[in-house]
Amino acid sequence: MAPRCWRWWHWWSAWPRTRLPPAGSTPGSGQLFSTQEQAPQICVVGSGPAGFYTAQHLLKHHSRAHVDIYEKQLVPFGLVRFGVAPDHPEVKNVINTFTQTARSDRCAFHGNVVVGRDVTVPELQEAYHAVVLSYGAEDHRALGIPGEELPGVFSARAFVGWYNGLPENQELAPDLSCDTAVILGQGNVALDMARILLTSPQHLEKTDITEASLRVLRQSRVKMVWIVGRRGPQQVAFTIKELREMIQLPGTRPILDPADFVGLQDRIQEVPRPRRRLTELLLRTATEKPGREEAAGQALASRAWGLRFFRSPQQVLPSPDGRRAAGIRLAVTRLEGAGETASAVPTGDMEDLPCGLVLSSVGYKSRPIDPSVPFDPKLGVIPNVEGRVVGVPGLYCSGWVKRGPAGVIGTTMTDSFLTSQMLLQDLKAGLLPSGPRPGCAAIEALLSSRGVRPVSFSDWEKLDAEEVSRGQGVGKPREKLLDPQEMLRLLGR
Repeated sequence: MAPRCWRWWHWWSAWPRTRLPPAGSTPGSGQLFSTQEQAPQICVVGSGPAGFYTAQHLLKHHSRAHVDIYEKQLVPFGLVRFGVAPDHPEVKNVINTFTQTARSDRCAFHGNVVVGRDVTVPELQEAYHAVVLSYGAEDHRALGIPGEELPGVFSARAFVGWYNGLPENQELAPDLSCDTAVILGQGNVALDMARILLTSPQHLEKTDITEASLRVLRQSRVKMVWIVGRRGPQQVAFTIKELREMIQLPGTRPILDPADFVGLQDRIQEVPRPRRRLTELLLRTATEKPGREEAAGQALASRAWGLRFFRSPQQVLPSPDGRRAAGIRLAVTRLEGAGETASAVPTGDMEDLPCGLVLSSVGYKSRPIDPSVPFDPKLGVIPNVEGRVVGVPGLYCSGWVKRGPAGVIGTTMTDSFLTSQMLLQDLKAGLLPSGPRPGCAAIEALLSSRGVRPVSFSDWEKLDAEEVSRGQGVGKPREKLLDPQEMLRLLGR
């Protein structure tokens, strides 16, 4: 237990017959002191970008605030660790900023704590002046088609978690002995997975990809990756940076059908510049002959990838023995409407695409965390107004659980700062409980009584040092620890 928690618990235990004011109550003349004058105790649930950016903003803009971050994994950083592609180390540099936040003497990390199981949200509300839910999107959107349950079909979240070392996905064991893989969805995650499947293992072994997944990728026979979307080139969700990486990927060649781009040049003149530049790059790749050097490289390429537009998945086709995926049936679509809001409608035509691996990248989805917290199952978000949870004073949300699983880390930063601003406004306006709150002292006492031992940030730094040490031995930036039990043993648990 952190020294600050001990101090609070000693003070709180000695306070004569004082009860916590109800969560969300407003200050009254009989309450002990103003939260604005004293140190507000704030809890953040989730240690990914949303959680850390929320904590960072709170600490920066309130000089006495104490922030406790609770995380269900033993290790921090969420999708920066478990979602960002291993060949994108520059994106992970944000971890340095988060580390500085976690090292603040007004911030504490509590890993290995599952909110909703080990401790409830109402218990957190009783112990803190405010609670911010920033736990992200832990599930995937189902395709809802026959054959989705067949071996050889994986969600993007599970596949990305597998090669990035998410403990719950380490038993995935994808079979990459097939020639063709199909990825459903045309966002950045889809391109990440295609790139990992087609990149030379010799390049990947210099990244922080797990050794277990690298062993499987070294044996891969996948030569062709189709990236399938319901709509057209003007509606793709990936960004130009990721597309350019795919086009320039060594040892591969792109396959795009020029017929998908007929008349597109005239239609993109009035669209916003980022979308226009992206579509122009697609158009050039599909219709222009590559330069001599590029053409020579493509002629020698042993692998290929392609974008299949105007196709909607209808069924995963089984192998003759019915024991695994062997293809996918696609409905041919056409667009109704124009631009990014155009919708895909079926034409009535179908086509079958043989493949041995299907990766569904149609979106992540948040889960409800606690029966006391309102949740919109259709949108997969916590109902909120600018981060204030509807109908629950003192409860806030940030990141994907607030707005849905869209955008990049920078989007999450802006969103989290906004939630923090709303919380601080409410604090200043006297809309949060004013009396003292015990914060982590009360929660760690509860967890201890339930046999839960949190992992601190200094514990994480020991695990971090072990990962870096193991990686140095094989020429990698780190070799991620995959087994929670091994992590606890290394911490002497």
